[in-house]
Amino acid sequence: METPLEAVLREIGECLQLHAGGIELVDFSEETGDVRVRLVGTCGHCPLAAFTLSHTVTLALKERLPWVKNVIAM
Repeated sequence: METPLEAVLREIGECLQLHAGGIELVDFSEETGDVRVRLVGTCGHCPLAAFTLSHTVTLALKERLPWVKNVIAM
């Protein structure tokens, strides 16, 4: 069964696939609020990767999962 975190990342990943990219969950801690992810495909090398991480991924995770405090790119 998919966790809420996995569900949000799957939805984000579906959007990133439109640009031949994707996102992988590396690690997370609900205690610290840290979520570590890796942008893959074209998103991993895109000049807008930092914007995608901060405005798309971070905002979506914080909006849907209140425990998320930091999204860290690996």
